[in-house]
Amino acid sequence: MSEGASYAAAGVDIEAGDRAVELMKEWVAKATRPEVVGGLGGFAGLFDASALTAYRRPLLATSTDGVGTKVAIAQKMDRHDTIGFDLVGMVVDDLVVCGAEPLFMTDYICTGKVVPETIAQIVKGIAEACVEAGTALVGGETAEHPGLLEADEYDVAGAATGVVEADEVIGADRVRAGDVVVAMASSGLHSNGYSLVRHVFFDRAGWQLDREVPELGGTLGDTLLIPTRVYAKHCLELIQELNAGDEKPLHAMSHITGGGFAANLARVIPDDLAVRIDRSSWSPAPIFGLVGQLGGVPQLELEKTLNMGVGMVAVLGAAAADRAIAALAERDIDAWVCGEVSSATDAKTGVELQGDYTN
Repeated sequence: MSEGASYAAAGVDIEAGDRAVELMKEWVAKATRPEVVGGLGGFAGLFDASALTAYRRPLLATSTDGVGTKVAIAQKMDRHDTIGFDLVGMVVDDLVVCGAEPLFMTDYICTGKVVPETIAQIVKGIAEACVEAGTALVGGETAEHPGLLEADEYDVAGAATGVVEADEVIGADRVRAGDVVVAMASSGLHSNGYSLVRHVFFDRAGWQLDREVPELGGTLGDTLLIPTRVYAKHCLELIQELNAGDEKPLHAMSHITGGGFAANLARVIPDDLAVRIDRSSWSPAPIFGLVGQLGGVPQLELEKTLNMGVGMVAVLGAAAADRAIAALAERDIDAWVCGEVSSATDAKTGVELQGDYTN
């Protein structure tokens, strides 16, 4: 008589999942806040909401995202401890643009086969990024999907919740003609546009991840796996510093992700205003030029897909620009004035990039 079916025979290893949890506990314990109740292993993460009673009118903000096809680079390189920064950055930096403080986050990892050490490395990166963002990692889920994903494949997603005082929300309604746009440097490609990037380097150019590229200062793989810069804590401190008084000169922020600079900045600019961005105010890292050169990608297509060296922008009163740039420099974030807001006319609306990038 044949042996009966089992979950393990179907490809799901519950014991491997348990080992993964044990390996990740050390890292999750570091990504906490005083409001977190309980520890890892419950059915739900608990967060003491009584802290919100100190707010006059607290608004909860929530965001969810993934990393996209950048995970394919991590899998090919068998390096999994940086992808968590991409995940956390994509989620919490969407929250902070309205002025919200990211309170807690959960993650979801699905894989073809649970390799405890790999899962632990992914969670290590997520936890370290949560520490950098000042948010707690209160729970998550690891799912094994044999037959849907190959044994060495995985995907990650996450969601976070934040809070902001209702009368301190920043956004398009505060932006005025005469404001300036302060750009904050990205660490590289971050985690958007990798379908284009992979197509250019692997399909069209035939490059390998271990290829040494002098203009990149290392291998292609090392450059493609540079983790996303997590701005949340620094931006929140900048908002608190500049808007502490009655003037409140920091009016809006935009996270530059999928869709590129112009499209994301336009989301926080009123219809009756226009923004002109001066490309000559910065020089994108060599990786951006290489994508364009090797793939024959037109500049406008690059700018619609990649961040071109700017990961976050702040829109603020011109008089506060120097203070903002200095405050960001203290946090090791290069920043500069890259554009200005003006009243729109029929021939001059929206966000437009002008001039040429510096070499």
